Amino acid sequence: MAPSQKTIKLAPDITICKIINGMWQVSGGHGYINPESAVSEMLQYHESGFTTWDMADIYAPAEEYFGQFQKILENKKGEKELENVQAFTKFVPSPGPMTRQVVERSIERSIRNMAVKTIDMVQFHWWDYTDTRYLDAMYHLSKIRDEGKIRHVGLTNFDTERVETMVEQGFKILSNQVQYSIIDQRPDVKMAPFCQKHGIKILSYGTLLGGLLSEKYLGKSEPTRSELDTLSLQKYKNMLDAWGGWNLFQELLSVLDIISKKHGVSIANIATRFVLDKPAVAGTIIGVRLGIAEHKSDNARVFDLKLEKEDYDMIKDVTSKSRNLFEIIGDCGDEYR
Repeated sequence: MAPSQKTIKLAPDITICKIINGMWQVSGGHGYINPESAVSEMLQYHESGFTTWDMADIYAPAEEYFGQFQKILENKKGEKELENVQAFTKFVPSPGPMTRQVVERSIERSIRNMAVKTIDMVQFHWWDYTDTRYLDAMYHLSKIRDEGKIRHVGLTNFDTERVETMVEQGFKILSNQVQYSIIDQRPDVKMAPFCQKHGIKILSYGTLLGGLLSEKYLGKSEPTRSELDTLSLQKYKNMLDAWGGWNLFQELLSVLDIISKKHGVSIANIATRFVLDKPAVAGTIIGVRLGIAEHKSDNARVFDLKLEKEDYDMIKDVTSKSRNLFEIIGDCGDEYR
């Protein structure tokens, strides 16, 4: 497998795996996670070439698990091996005064938890646009980056208008992490064109709708709320309902099943490849339910998969029947505000 199929240069000093291990699932609401099993499985992901990790200061204990993983990896393979790991976390403060002390204290806590000297990228999320102190936070994050405690500053769930404001004020932004899937193509409207124009990468999440985009739900009746047993499934079922509902979703799954069988891969592989082929997307974050379920070998098939025009046309025939989520919800991240 050619490395270029599996990895991408996100910045001159950082190359990532195009499928990023997302750690929201360890923070609760996705089943009990055994810490020892979780860290052990993180080593297996690394050995399989899935070397890029996405976490957040509010995803406790994700940063701590990563720190344990780092220490074990160094003990097993030496300090040099740590250069092959890429670690992103998020800075998700409660709105309020964004002083240097507030920002730096959070970053230093993440550094300690993650057992790193420098964080590869801190992705900043802000809950309330009416509070413009997010610009103060960006100023301090940029200074901390320039001083070497973090390598890059990215964003999470910012809309195009606010990203444009930050770009106009001279802030250097590496990426924006937003929801992007066959179901939710809102980034196509404004975010992706803006990011391409300004050299900002998109990191996508929600690409598999928490597992709904899989054979498990093909031909099945609509699940009840209680049957959706993770926070991810509940969250993305709401998105699916807004998009067009269960019957249209079954139509989409049937089409994806035909395409997946043609290529000898899974429905999840088709859904992942679809988003990775978007020009502004550098990588897609797929959640890891460490110690509960793993999809390393299945995910690896994405790298050699090439979708054809016929495949895209079949998908578009279904998605063109859906409601316009941009009109219903708004731009990227507006569902959080």
